[in-house]
Amino acid sequence: MAIYIQSISQISIQEPLCDNWFESPIYHRQRYVSSIEPNYKQYINPMSSRRMGRILKRAVTTSLNVLQGRKGNEIDAIITATGLGCIENTEKFLYSMLENNETLLTPTYFIQSTHNTISSQIALELKCNNYNSTYVHRGISFESALFDAFLQFKLNKITNALVGAHDEMTKDMFTLYDKIGYWKKGDICVETLRKSETLGSFSGEVAVSSFLSNEKNEDSICSLAGMNILHKPTKEKLEETLKRLLEENNLTLSDIDAVLVGHSGDKENDEVYSKTKENLFNDIPFVWYKHLFGESFSMSGLGFYVGATCLKKNIIPKHLVFDSPKEILNPKHILIYNHFQNSEHSFILLSKC
Repeated sequence: MAIYIQSISQISIQEPLCDNWFESPIYHRQRYVSSIEPNYKQYINPMSSRRMGRILKRAVTTSLNVLQGRKGNEIDAIITATGLGCIENTEKFLYSMLENNETLLTPTYFIQSTHNTISSQIALELKCNNYNSTYVHRGISFESALFDAFLQFKLNKITNALVGAHDEMTKDMFTLYDKIGYWKKGDICVETLRKSETLGSFSGEVAVSSFLSNEKNEDSICSLAGMNILHKPTKEKLEETLKRLLEENNLTLSDIDAVLVGHSGDKENDEVYSKTKENLFNDIPFVWYKHLFGESFSMSGLGFYVGATCLKKNIIPKHLVFDSPKEILNPKHILIYNHFQNSEHSFILLSKC
């Protein structure tokens, strides 16, 4: 069964709910960057919005945005990925415990601190009682959610799905991760991230929603041709898995126009990509995106969005090409390769319709 990406939307540190970053990206030099918030009144009732944290508002808004203009209301599955969940509301609940000596606590913050609140809130807004699941697997969360949807399609259990990736960052959480070297010191620039010899990246936030369907139409962006997730693979296992993925789609490595990777400026993270390029992708250009969107546990969801957008617009702009100052015209197949701490690796193959 073929799977098509019908629409996809983002709220991030780039201009939200649009693709303006594609031609006019915003370059950030700070270590801690919050998402640019859209006008939520267009999507959420102000009374409901007051009771939602930032991550919930972003998740609901991107979900409603990708479903705009869609015929029919039935959603077969809502599948969400989040690495850290609703941090803001968790912190508010914990601070309330301290300030009130563990008495007279407001239940709202507790209810909205659970990780599956995001999927549940989307379902409430859409009045959807069908399959609903949340994946919390740190840096492989989005791939896990997407793989669930992929399998549900292949087993003919669903005909469409709303798949999202949502993570936020607070100042307290940023400080906590800063103490273990998760963020770079000083100002950030593209060249610092491209040729870094130090650990850490810069912080971003993620809200990505995509609507997948087994029906191809004139609005279809591209197809999700295949994917795999591997745990601590050897070089041979990576090569074997990639070869099988390509063969299943009647492709060879030479058919891949670009490999989209999570190069972030963190030395240890990026060395894995450099080594894999030498072993598997020596002649294929690398494309990156974290220099525009920052780092987060669910950031690969934005990589999925970037890859789909490039196929939609028939070009990979030169500011996304990692190892060349040239744009890539008319890409037909983009392979998204992600790893988390060199433990969990994944391949996602996107192909033009």
